Amino acid sequence: MRRHLIVLALLAGSGAGSAAYWFMADGAPRGGGVVANAGEAAGRDVSAVRLALRPFDSGTLRRDVRAYIRKRPGRAGVMVTDLRSGTSFGENQDGRFVAASVMKVDILASLLLQRQADGRWLNGTERALAGTMIRESDNAAANALYAEAGYGPGVARTNRAFGLEHTKPFPTSWGSSWTSPSDQVRLLTNLVSDESPLKARGRRYVLGLMGSVLDEQAWGISAAARPGERVALKNGWVPLRFQGHGWTINSIGRVSGNDHDFLIAVCSSGSPTMETGVSTVEHVADMVVDGLRATPA
Repeated sequence: MRRHLIVLALLAGSGAGSAAYWFMADGAPRGGGVVANAGEAAGRDVSAVRLALRPFDSGTLRRDVRAYIRKRPGRAGVMVTDLRSGTSFGENQDGRFVAASVMKVDILASLLLQRQADGRWLNGTERALAGTMIRESDNAAANALYAEAGYGPGVARTNRAFGLEHTKPFPTSWGSSWTSPSDQVRLLTNLVSDESPLKARGRRYVLGLMGSVLDEQAWGISAAARPGERVALKNGWVPLRFQGHGWTINSIGRVSGNDHDFLIAVCSSGSPTMETGVSTVEHVADMVVDGLRATPA
């Protein structure tokens, strides 16, 4: 069930002094912002995170997820890791999907890592483009930053540093790149882990933008959030012509609260309409996260 979202401003507790903006899941109509401490959300040591599936009672959940996906048009894959318990669940998590606009997170993370290696930060133009690219999903901004990052070959090089295994950046057209749910969780892990090659300032910057997307783009993995939990996400949607048929609908991000801290990626393709694909992605995210909530942190 779609949840309403309000903006939560989180002031970074240490270093850089910058602010990160998150959505807060809420059962009530939209309201004003709330200021909270971001130390837990941004500064957690998650070096113990592993993407390998942990042993837990996943049989019923797996059967339910498979049964749901089988009756939906097209196909889907999901990967979720709870940073608190270390428990993960995947179904078709290594499946190949057209990345569409979730690739924009990879573009920005790659460019930040390249600039970090050069000993500098994004310039004013690049920051403006990054904000438009993530918050508004602007394609022209993504085109410009993909060029700055060295197009497909440049992003592929930084993806090796991030440990991505299945993501294949398209040489010139970022939206035609291939990825997998497991790789998207690996990328998200690089945005929260102190062991990431990307330093804390860059990680907070990307998550901050993902936490302040336009209201109309705040669907997707946010369906798995409970009231009071924080959400940072990026969605992708495109009708396929040359790499399949129907709609590709993807959603990646983080849902964190007092008891759990989820990294979530759901990818889908072959939906006859965008609305059908969104419904599939939201239901799968909600099913898996609800199943993992039973695992104690």
